[in-house]
Amino acid sequence: MLAYLQCINKNCHEKFPVIAKLYHCPKCESLLDVNYEFPKTDPEELKALFRARRSSLIPKDQSGVWRFRELIPFLSDEQNIVTLFEGNTPIYDAPKSATFAGLKKLLLKHQGLNPTGSFKDNGMTTGVAQAQALGAKAVACASTGNTSASMAAYASRAGMLAAVFIPSGQIAYGKLSQSLDYGAKTLQIDGDFDAAMKLVLELSQETDLYLLNSINPFRLEGQKTIAFELLEQCGWQVPDRIVIPGGNLGNSSAIGKGLAEAYQLGLIDRMPKMHIIQAEGASPLAQMWAKGEREKLLAVDKATTLATAIKIGHPVSWQKALRALDWCVGGGCHQVSEQEIADAKAIIGSDGIGCEPASAVTLAGIRNLVNSGVIDKEERVIAVLTGNLLKDPDYTVNYHLDSLYQKSQTKTEIISHQDKIVANFANKPVQVSAEKTKIKEVLGL
Repeated sequence: MLAYLQCINKNCHEKFPVIAKLYHCPKCESLLDVNYEFPKTDPEELKALFRARRSSLIPKDQSGVWRFRELIPFLSDEQNIVTLFEGNTPIYDAPKSATFAGLKKLLLKHQGLNPTGSFKDNGMTTGVAQAQALGAKAVACASTGNTSASMAAYASRAGMLAAVFIPSGQIAYGKLSQSLDYGAKTLQIDGDFDAAMKLVLELSQETDLYLLNSINPFRLEGQKTIAFELLEQCGWQVPDRIVIPGGNLGNSSAIGKGLAEAYQLGLIDRMPKMHIIQAEGASPLAQMWAKGEREKLLAVDKATTLATAIKIGHPVSWQKALRALDWCVGGGCHQVSEQEIADAKAIIGSDGIGCEPASAVTLAGIRNLVNSGVIDKEERVIAVLTGNLLKDPDYTVNYHLDSLYQKSQTKTEIISHQDKIVANFANKPVQVSAEKTKIKEVLGL
């Protein structure tokens, strides 16, 4: 099978070898895809092969990503696979959530049950595999939490240095704790996610750091397998609609690509409609969609939302997300309020499932779309939950204590103490100015 990188710009479409360390097209600066020349294969044989691997004891078969490796054939040496048995996440029936949304039935695909608690694991296993194939010794990402947690875990398993760039004071402790525990070098940057992203992208181009944000097309190859697993769990019967949270827009882009390839290969006979839901304070794509803008991102310079995982005003993958919506005709991108997110999250919890705030935009969005007549109550709808409830427990506790505010300042301090525990293996975040020379010094680059 021939794999190659390809520019997504329809006026360019330049191809590059998969061994090239590229994040943008060097000719036109557009994003890149990993594309393939798939051989003609019997779809039923592929389905049987994927199903048979579920009972295998081979690690790459036990992975919910690499189990579909015929559909992500970019590695020349499978010894580079690093897996924590990611994927394999359930689809739940959620009757209380369905009633709240006004649907007869609603299914929730819970990616928060991945090894590090979010959908990022699906992409990080492929991203780190590619890093190993390129001989990288250090990987990096900008993150509001989930990406850093996932990258830190997979880098640790691969024996690589992990450098995490986080917006100072803008990451939930549930996520920060993971990066620290997995041994990542965690840098708290003055500014928001977009400032951190700009820095890490520049540094990855100037140094040996291998970037593992969703701008990396190999990350999205792993995340597109969410679509394959979801379809397999539905007996390859396509749902009417798939609803996905929208932050940096890599996941919706990846799932759209997975659906398109499944259709191309004859694994499914039609495409579902796709809806991307954003928080209203961080909704650049939703604003574009509402205005019919297709060529220029309507960026949000100071994104605001308590759903920190999607608090992104300059999403990298907006063009790929629009493309996914074009493939999944009949969907769209929409925004919901902080109040709607909080209430939807509580309803999901009442189904005994639970999720982080960013995931709950899906239920809030579905409810609005049912109420406005876009979605019929009889339709078969699957919402993707992207993160675990314990990623941001403070949000949940404050909501249920009736002390959750869109804007607030808090101060945490120890009033008294005794019998101190010695942190013999402490891995403290490093406060560093947003200067590349200082960051290179801290990382030893």
